[in-house]
Order: sequence, then structure tokens, then C-alpha cells
Amino acid sequence: MQHDPEVADRVRKVIADAGVTQREFARRIVMDPSKLSRSLGGTRRFTAAELARIADTGGVDAGWLLGAAARGQEPAARRERAAPPEGGRPLQIVRETVRLIAERGFHAVRVQDIAAACSTSTAAIHYHFPGRDDLLEAAVRWCMDEDTARRAARTADAADAADELRQLIELQIPRTPQQRWQWSVWLDLWAEAARSTAVGRLHADYYRQWRTTVADVIRRGIDGGVFRPADPESAALCLTALIDGLATQVLASAPDGPGTGPDDMHKALTAYVDATLTAH
Repeated sequence: MQHDPEVADRVRKVIADAGVTQREFARRIVMDPSKLSRSLGGTRRFTAAELARIADTGGVDAGWLLGAAARGQEPAARRERAAPPEGGRPLQIVRETVRLIAERGFHAVRVQDIAAACSTSTAAIHYHFPGRDDLLEAAVRWCMDEDTARRAARTADAADAADELRQLIELQIPRTPQQRWQWSVWLDLWAEAARSTAVGRLHADYYRQWRTTVADVIRRGIDGGVFRPADPESAALCLTALIDGLATQVLASAPDGPGTGPDDMHKALTAYVDATLTAH
């Protein structure tokens, strides 16, 4: 698809009419914000599926986005259609994909299952996400965005770096059905990351961001005197690896049966932080 500056201009108008930031619009269409920025700047072409998601989320005709409608025609004449699902069809598809992955595993989820969950057709799913790899990549990106938002909300009122680290740890412990659900999705996506280059890159980016977040908290704790001197990056690598390993053991154990439980995980992580980081 050849780059057309008028297409980029129309996409900018859709974003402006949506009344959200460019980053938030990228989240709604499940697109890498940097890709959206490059496409708007003319250094990258929009794919047909991306334009389909933009049109659906913005409530405009795809033909108008591509310039097939009469020149100068504004998207004010929105498509006559039923009320869209919350967040738009693309987000609904991704949310239902993630839910089904948690319940069945990625390879057991068929496009027909996703279509049924969204009360739409398989053609509509392929319209927004042409292949399973596109769906998987979108699911990983959505999980990353949701996890980042939860961490920000949980630590917003932390008293100090030590309290912030405790909040981050607590958020990672699969205590509730929702937290176990989230970890189940991550475990399935990890397996796919080992096979898929695109998902592997996303996985690496996510863990780089996650470890940087933990390292920054540890660094601030050292500066504030609540943590003893240590290499923040090394400490973050060890702590996040311990979290992953313990969470996997918790998920492998029955919620109320023998094995490693959430409280065991919490005690082990607290003991580790006290032994290696906490200033006494």
C-alpha cells in the first residue's frame, strides 16, 4: 500500500474528533504507538487492517479514510450502525481473545470462537486482524498496556520506595481469580514468544520496561536510605525472576490444595527483599 499523505491527514482528523491523545488512540486500535507515529509522519505505511481498525474505532467509513469517497467529504456523515461495543470492535476482539486464551490456551482458540464471543462473523475478525499472529501480537500488546496501567494505579499513593516495591510485589501475586487469569494468559504468551519473532520482541520490550520500573524503585529506595547500597539493575533482574518462578509454582498448585500458595509466595518475596535490600 503506497503512502498517501492525505490518508495520514484523515487519520489525524479521526484522532482529533475522538478527543483523545495519539497514544490513547493507539491503545484503542491495539497498535504500537511508535508505528502510529511513523505512519502519520510518512515514514511507514498503514496496513489495510490498521486502517480498518481506525475506521471502526473512529466511527468513519473506511472508504473515506482511503480517499474513495468524494474529495473533501467530511466524516460527519457517520456510518449508520448499531452502538459499538465498549472501546470499539478491535478492543472487544482483543479482550475476548485474551479471555479465551486464559480459559483454553492460545492454540485451542479458534477464530470462530472469538467471533461467537463478540457476536460477529469470522470475516469481521479477519477484517481487523488478518491472521492468528496479528491477533496474538495484539493480545500481548493489550496485556502489556493493562499491566502497566494497573501498576501505575496501584503505586500512585505509595508512601516511599519501600512501600512502592511492596505494592508492586503484591500486584504480582496470583491471589484472586482475576490475577490467576492474568498469569495464565502470560504463561501461554511466554510459550508463544519462544516461537514467534514478533511476539518475542514484544515480550523482550515488556520485560525491559518491567525490570526498569523495579530498578528505578530500588534506586530511589537506595537514595532515600530505605534500601542498602546495591546494583539496581541486578537486583531487579533477580527479584523479577523470583516473582516469575514463584508465580508459576502457585499457578501449578490447586487454589486450596497442597503446594505453593499465594501466602507462601508473599512470604518468600518479603524475606528475599528483607535479606537483600532492606536497610536495617
